[in-house]
Amino acid sequence: MPSCASQNPVKFFTLLACLLLCPAVGLALEPDEVLVVANARAKDSLALAEYYMQRRKIPLDHLVRIGANWKEHCSRQEYNDDIRDPVRKALARLGKEHRIRCLVVMYGVPLAIRPLDPQDNQQQLQRKERLQALSKEEAGASGQRLVAILAERRQVEQELAQGEKMDSRAAADSELALVLAGDYPLEGWLPNPYYLGFRQQQTLLKRDAVLMVSRLDGPDPDTVRRLIDDALLVEKEGLKGRAYFDARWPKPAEKKLDGYALYDASIHAAAEHVCAGGRMEVRLDARGELFQAGDCPDAALYCGWYSLGRYVDAFTWARGAIGYHIASSECATLKQKDSQVWCKRMLEDGAAAAIGPVYEPYVQAFPPPDLFFSTLLEGYLSLAESYLVSLPYLSWQMVLIGDPLYQPFKPQ
Repeated sequence: MPSCASQNPVKFFTLLACLLLCPAVGLALEPDEVLVVANARAKDSLALAEYYMQRRKIPLDHLVRIGANWKEHCSRQEYNDDIRDPVRKALARLGKEHRIRCLVVMYGVPLAIRPLDPQDNQQQLQRKERLQALSKEEAGASGQRLVAILAERRQVEQELAQGEKMDSRAAADSELALVLAGDYPLEGWLPNPYYLGFRQQQTLLKRDAVLMVSRLDGPDPDTVRRLIDDALLVEKEGLKGRAYFDARWPKPAEKKLDGYALYDASIHAAAEHVCAGGRMEVRLDARGELFQAGDCPDAALYCGWYSLGRYVDAFTWARGAIGYHIASSECATLKQKDSQVWCKRMLEDGAAAAIGPVYEPYVQAFPPPDLFFSTLLEGYLSLAESYLVSLPYLSWQMVLIGDPLYQPFKPQ
């Protein structure tokens, strides 16, 4: 068990003060600030949405019915037409009198956006058409007009080449967080203006253009209902159980860290935060090996790494548990029967919430464990709010699964 002696309690109050200064992060997310997105073409999606809204008392007109394919991955064009645009219309319909701060994406809505296919990219098609027109005009041009045509041709060719290289893979939920942002670059990630680690720097995105997004999803409808029920039940008494943190190396002495060393140190710090809170027993393992079968009974909180796409069944999960494994593509699927990715398997085995990426996010895109868990442990903010302020990047790969209104440490 980690020692709590080194924990500075001032950090908790400083963190809470920072949260209270964020104008769109309140105390805490309310049901009437939630918009639910369900897929009318997917079996059980609407029924699950209605069940969730009834249990959380979300207004009935806060339901958006979309008509997307029932696959976990969609094209960029399908995302734009079938998911993004209907949500935008619903937000416009509700108007300013309904303050929507959070979207809940239901079972049956596509999980990830595939890499950009030039055939699905209208801009790319327009560039190709322009090149064809320029080629025809070039044949009969001369003088300054020919010079201008050749210059434009080079420019369009460069834009076409750049567009074909663009990696616009993303979690659908991460793009939906920016559904109010208008046009923005699709290549790579965008710094999250709510991330507490960026609070001293300018970001391209403005806070009023960012929504919280969480997903109620899983291998089957019964799992989704359990996520909903567990969150409500646990809120009445608080999350009970043990916390398990699985680092790879001993706690470092140096302060200036980056990359893997920084995140490993963050796991150590998360364990110290939870230990200092005094709410539950904490086990920190700083050996290179992962927790093994039987090592983690009654797990309420978990964070560790690194087993890529190979869930290690070390846990019996407490009701309402939250699991977070730092590895690539651990939320690439929630449905494939034989998949061993961590998000899917944690939910199957009994966890109520999970965080993971749909593709390769790079380690610096993960929420720092100490920031996420210490914010959650304060108890004043919901699961979705704690995730928002600890998530470095948007228009990227990360997904939060669980009831966004869930407050496992809600002050009684």
